[in-house]
Amino acid sequence: MSDFLSRWSEAALTSAGFFWMALWAFALGYLISSLIQVLVTRDRMQRTMGESGPKSMALGTFFGFISSSCSFAALSTSRALFQKGAGLAPSMAFMLASTNLVIELGFVIAIFLSWQFVVGEYVGGLLLILFAWGFIRLTRPKKMVENARKKLEQDDDTESDDEQQPSWTDKLLSREGWQQISTRYVMEWRMVWKDVLIGFTVAGVISAFVPDAFFETLFIGSGGENSQNPGFLEVLAQTLIGPVAAFFTFIGSMGNIPLAALLFGHGVSFAGVMAFIFSDLVVLPVLRINAEYYGWKMALYIMAMLLCGLVVVSIAMHYGLLALDMLPESGSKNSITDRNMFELNYGFYLNVVFFAVTAGLAWLWWQGHESGANGENETSLTDYILRALSVLAVLWLGAGLVLGITGYGQ
Repeated sequence: MSDFLSRWSEAALTSAGFFWMALWAFALGYLISSLIQVLVTRDRMQRTMGESGPKSMALGTFFGFISSSCSFAALSTSRALFQKGAGLAPSMAFMLASTNLVIELGFVIAIFLSWQFVVGEYVGGLLLILFAWGFIRLTRPKKMVENARKKLEQDDDTESDDEQQPSWTDKLLSREGWQQISTRYVMEWRMVWKDVLIGFTVAGVISAFVPDAFFETLFIGSGGENSQNPGFLEVLAQTLIGPVAAFFTFIGSMGNIPLAALLFGHGVSFAGVMAFIFSDLVVLPVLRINAEYYGWKMALYIMAMLLCGLVVVSIAMHYGLLALDMLPESGSKNSITDRNMFELNYGFYLNVVFFAVTAGLAWLWWQGHESGANGENETSLTDYILRALSVLAVLWLGAGLVLGITGYGQ
């Protein structure tokens, strides 16, 4: 019993430490993202994007990059762009860019993993977009696209958000503009806090309770000396298992980064970890939402495209870095959990600064909220499940931290 309580305390402290390490990166990323999203409206994007071609793909990628968001928000905006006439390929480029070419995601990956994974995320994200474009051009799903557009016609209740909009300079110099930015900032946190809470809690639990043998069994070739030089079949097997592991976590990439760091620390190859990170768009809730938007045939088509793409791209990035002698060494499983997560360093001071920034933006948001400026979104079944799991995570973390403070977890 004492061993269990000790591990419980260790898991809670590790989860809290992970979040403390990444807090400033989340806040900075969401602030940048909020500024961009307020200054560039969706209506402008819809008017600019075309049906197909290199220009449309480039614009879809660029607009996705500046509209970085969680998976579910990206699905909604991609659907709106497709509904307004953007082609399937540019819409997929937007969706992939807004979930993979994400500023705050790069910050968090750099904190928990290494610069090679940041390169893998951004370069791999671009390769995923190119793969999706080629996949759509080769398979030519014209009939499915037509059926999907017909299905969306009955739901076309979107309105222009660009009428009589002030310029971006006017927004930056006005209270109303900063209230919009604060609203967007709060919405970003509201979209991801459950994923982050659950993901960081699970990462702490895994680091404290899950033995090395589990990872060695699940990810073939991840244990022992061979983990530093796995063969192609082992890399392929781990890359295929990555999406399966992500499927059962069903949380966004932000919450999955600490888990990815633990996988890499237990000897999982670069390709396997990248496949795990890229898999936030092939989980069950995303499949269900796409089916609701486009129908099941199109949803399964999109999932097949993404699965094939992430496997091919992850392996390509793995062997590309290997050829350049830049592939990071896996298997340093103590490198994350052995860090002094609460030391007085640059992260501490940045957290203090962004606590103040967040407090100011939250106050501005509350002023608009009280005046009735902000509406509430409908709550889905997935959201109810995540809320329930979030409550369990809070109880688990709270009790674990109390055990550590009182000494019962020693």
